Amino acid sequence: MTAATTTPTPTQIFDDAVSVIEGLKAGAFLGGSWRDGSSDRKITITSAIDGTELRSFPGASAADVDEAYEAAAQAQKEWAAAPPAERAAVIARAAEILERRRAEITALLRVESGSSALKANIEVSSAIGITRESATFPNRAHGTLHPSAFPGKENRVYREARGVIGIISPWNFPLHLSIRSVSPALALGNAVVLKPASDTPVSGGLIVAEIFEEAGLPAGLLSVVAGAGSEIGDHFVQHPIPSMISFTGSTPVGQRVGSLAAQGHMKHVALELGGNAPLVVLDDADLDGAVNGALMAKFLHQGQICMAANRIIVDAAVYDDFVERFAARARQLVAGDTTDDAVLLGPLVNDDQVRTVTRLIDSARQQGAREVVGGQLDGRLIGPHVFADVTEDMDIAKNEIFGPAIGIIKALDEADALRIANDTEFGLSSAVFTRDVERGVRFARGIKAGMTHVNDSTVNDEPNVMFGGEKNSGIGRFNGEQAIEDFTTLHWVGVRSAMGPVPF
Repeated sequence: MTAATTTPTPTQIFDDAVSVIEGLKAGAFLGGSWRDGSSDRKITITSAIDGTELRSFPGASAADVDEAYEAAAQAQKEWAAAPPAERAAVIARAAEILERRRAEITALLRVESGSSALKANIEVSSAIGITRESATFPNRAHGTLHPSAFPGKENRVYREARGVIGIISPWNFPLHLSIRSVSPALALGNAVVLKPASDTPVSGGLIVAEIFEEAGLPAGLLSVVAGAGSEIGDHFVQHPIPSMISFTGSTPVGQRVGSLAAQGHMKHVALELGGNAPLVVLDDADLDGAVNGALMAKFLHQGQICMAANRIIVDAAVYDDFVERFAARARQLVAGDTTDDAVLLGPLVNDDQVRTVTRLIDSARQQGAREVVGGQLDGRLIGPHVFADVTEDMDIAKNEIFGPAIGIIKALDEADALRIANDTEFGLSSAVFTRDVERGVRFARGIKAGMTHVNDSTVNDEPNVMFGGEKNSGIGRFNGEQAIEDFTTLHWVGVRSAMGPVPF
């Protein structure tokens, strides 16, 4: 007989998170050593619910970034030359540690990033998934042989590690969006310097260092520099050592990162940026299924997801019915403290995000949208705000919301729905609902985006399938074979047994 498991109380969850934070050895992990950064500016760890300070550390300075990159460069060559099985074993152990520490990491995510229990578990599972997938990469990074037009010559193309990778991760899925680059980069023989977001320095960075240190990663291959972007951000990108910068965040910052990475020392970049995801409901859609998909696409993690539905576009034939059903379900969601298992909608991550989302809600009202769900505005807790009769020129339709508000747009027909869906500078994720799957596929292929899902949420991420966007949503692809391509480079070695005569 097994003992019954008990559900932890909100107090226990909070205490578990604080225990992880208090257990940190220091505020930076540099070249395999735990110590605080050398900046005069502090990195403060807070509760997302109310901003309560839980601990603070001196942040990383430019000198700390230099030290981290230098240690990475020194350690990387030996790591790249290690047998594939050795690298795979370390990455596989990291996945096992993530699973073993799931409870405390989910508690940390619920307190530091305002994740619900659902979202926190999805995030940890995603991090485990990409790490397990990455453990297969050392044996999948194949070179190729090519014929030559010249007698006696062989053309070999070797796939090699890029060297040192600089990774900048965001606060919304801090663990997963750090590990999504860290695990494949390390697996493929690179060294990594990670800069987590200042709002989530533990779940986005320091806990990652703990996991890989415990997994047996050799010293120097992973450093974590938690510091103010205004102090170390440009230096982190422009430093001469890294050959690649992997960035996940907003489009304006990503555009700056891309520009800086091209200056002086030309670097490869992978940029996963903002979105304005359309979720389209065609005239033959199963409306209950479409409502379920839209709820997941909009309100998971309070809409603070790059893939979140930003516009719901509904065919006029089913528009009123959909609005009524969606609004009825959205009214049942109440924002609250995410240490409570019953809460699905938590706080926004900081006060700046609250101001941004509140401005968009106010603008929707002022610009004539019909508010069918709204009300809760309590500090960082914002309840669902649903606006009908939204037009394409309204701010709530044009701008990425990154919060629990949504506009519903009426389309005349399928062709009009596709036009509206593509009327954006972004092209990350999207979705379409229809009972005719092949109709949905045809519609999906007409959307200018990196990812489109038929009869599913816009929020999807699988470790073996490519992830990335078009237009101002980014450059490059993550996950699976695409991760192998992005975190390695190709080297053509032409081989002759002897040089023959030349025509001059």
